[in-house]
Amino acid sequence: MSAKATPMNNSMPDWLNALPPLRGKLLPDVMLGDICWFRVGGPADVVFMPADEADLGAFLKALPDDVPLTIMGAGSNVLVRDRGLRGAVIRLGASFGTVTQSGDTELTAGAGALDVRLARAAADAALSGLAFYRGIPGAVGGAVAMNAGAYGGETAEVLVDVEWFDRSGEKHVSTVDELALSYRHNGQSGFALYTSARFRGVAGDQAKITADMEAISDKREETQPIKSRTGGSTFKNPGGADPDGVKAWKLIDAAGCRGLRVGDAQVSEQHCNFLINHGVARAADLETLGETVREKVRESSGVSLGWEIKRLGEAQ
Repeated sequence: MSAKATPMNNSMPDWLNALPPLRGKLLPDVMLGDICWFRVGGPADVVFMPADEADLGAFLKALPDDVPLTIMGAGSNVLVRDRGLRGAVIRLGASFGTVTQSGDTELTAGAGALDVRLARAAADAALSGLAFYRGIPGAVGGAVAMNAGAYGGETAEVLVDVEWFDRSGEKHVSTVDELALSYRHNGQSGFALYTSARFRGVAGDQAKITADMEAISDKREETQPIKSRTGGSTFKNPGGADPDGVKAWKLIDAAGCRGLRVGDAQVSEQHCNFLINHGVARAADLETLGETVREKVRESSGVSLGWEIKRLGEAQ
């Protein structure tokens, strides 16, 4: 569906008149709960899905500075509040979802490519070091934005560089060192919309890489509520990436929060660093439950857990 610089219906905001003709999709009043893994969240004023980088750049160049702008990836690690998001939401679609081999030991992935697709492409190319992406829900852009990691690996260890657009629609390339990545943190300042990233693996044995991925998949299914409506790990580990460091789930369990409920929102019995929507929870229920868990952990251990899930939008 092409988008013109005039409102498509009466619900489209006036600032759309400032936009040039676009080739991507401009969708009004999108219920974000329909595209987020928690299945909660109010409407976005407008969701834009650009056709390609040129279309994205044209949109950003023309977007008025006073219009709020949010980047939405796969919707796996976000909690959108019940009143939704004002302004524009950008979501990268299939044209940003490719993964190609760009060198003997390198892969280039679009920011919209799912992490599991990157892991599988690495296995196909017999490149080790990226199998941990098999256990991370979400897309490559989000992995760069939060230095995602799991099962002994993290993005900072395998990322080479990333292409991105600033708010004015100018394209840039930054090396991994320029991003100042640390545990679940990206130190880049200002607005950055990642469009593709280059990763480096190590030549390895394809059979072993595939077996490692299968082991990660099996462990994830055994230990996490992956078939439930959840947003992934809720809180950062206080011990960071240190495998011997303090784990959030242990603090939550020790504080007596396993199975704790607020309405239809519950702390998972299977893995208590996961919150579950059992069907009709609101975003407010999940956020209240998360804050209740944080308070109980503070009272029990003195540790203040930090949210790993990104909370977006306006509360009721």
